[in-house]
Amino acid sequence: MIERAVFDNGLRLLTESMPDVRSVSLGAWLTRGSRDEGAEHPGIAHFVEHMLFKGTTSRSAEAIAQEVDSLGGHLDAFTAKECASYYVKVLDEHLPRALDILSDLLLNPAFDAREIAREQKVVVEEIKMVEDTPDDLVHELYTARFWPDHALGRSILGTAESVGALDAPALRDYFARSYTAGSLVIAAAGHVEAGAVRELVGEAFGTLTAGTPQAPAAAPEVAAGLLVRDKDLEQSHLCLGTRAYAHDHPDRYVTYVLNTVLGGSMSSRLFQNVREKRGLAYAVASSLAAYRDVGALTVYAGCDAASVSEVVDLVVAELRGMKAAPMEASELQRAKDHLKGSLVLGLESTSSRMSQLARSEMYFGRQIDIDETLAALDRVTADDVQRVAADLFANGNLAATVLGPVGGQGLSESQLDLG
Repeated sequence: MIERAVFDNGLRLLTESMPDVRSVSLGAWLTRGSRDEGAEHPGIAHFVEHMLFKGTTSRSAEAIAQEVDSLGGHLDAFTAKECASYYVKVLDEHLPRALDILSDLLLNPAFDAREIAREQKVVVEEIKMVEDTPDDLVHELYTARFWPDHALGRSILGTAESVGALDAPALRDYFARSYTAGSLVIAAAGHVEAGAVRELVGEAFGTLTAGTPQAPAAAPEVAAGLLVRDKDLEQSHLCLGTRAYAHDHPDRYVTYVLNTVLGGSMSSRLFQNVREKRGLAYAVASSLAAYRDVGALTVYAGCDAASVSEVVDLVVAELRGMKAAPMEASELQRAKDHLKGSLVLGLESTSSRMSQLARSEMYFGRQIDIDETLAALDRVTADDVQRVAADLFANGNLAATVLGPVGGQGLSESQLDLG
């Protein structure tokens, strides 16, 4: 059973009781991410996430790690384009202590100057690691080209220069403006009782100020076309994609099926035609990214430099094919069954249930249960998929980025013609 509570300061709490487990997953989700940080300090949202683990006014970074380890628990966090999440998983008996640690991180960060200097080095190394990881780098290059001059196109990490320029006053200012009760969602799933969780959360976060609502950033414009970056690599890496739909779009379930058929499973068209039948790539897949106002569908492949042009042509042919004719009933049903199985199996852990609680609240303001999702997938027809493919894969919509030793391969924007 899921229960929702809203405190006087605007803090939202979602609790789901799972009586047949012994664990509890507790997460604090900030409804602001890298797209909301502003252009003056790229990477500050991600850096603040790092700094919350570097000590509070009452706990050192080492003390935080030791206390979580003493609970046999797991504490982690991530920053995304539209949110940041801090979460802990423990045995049910340790929930009060886990909440105490989590709330201390979110309410009392030290932002010590010496720790800031040390962590700047760590994050710069993280940025370098992306540069040395071509499948990550090609996605960063692609996104920057796809949404130019917009926060969604920027790297979440920022740059070495922007991270190096951060200081304690800038971090405290961003933290004070962003980490407010009105921008936080607390979610708990596992062997818990909603009333007890509500009391603990109220005590921990009751003094947090509501904050001032901030206007959402404007949606980006998509820039289609081809970007090629030469890099001395053993393989070439490429991303091709088009715009897609926002989180709450009525056709979002259709795009889930479309993506699964295109490249979202081992039986997908791209996996079978590019890898299995032709042996051109080890990795080839499609994925969806959805935000509050826009989305993107992206195909990724890693292949030999001599095969780049052929792989691009094969991907374009598959995109054209999806809008040219409706798929067979068996292919449609297989995609639905794959999606439904993955969704149901993914919700068997307390951490995934906790995440689902928070995301539903942030993007829809209500809980979308698994039965509603399964029913929506069942309603998708072959005609729906063809209609959406025609919309997303319209000529002029396709963007492509190629990274690797591709000089002289004869790639041109004319290959991106979707007909």
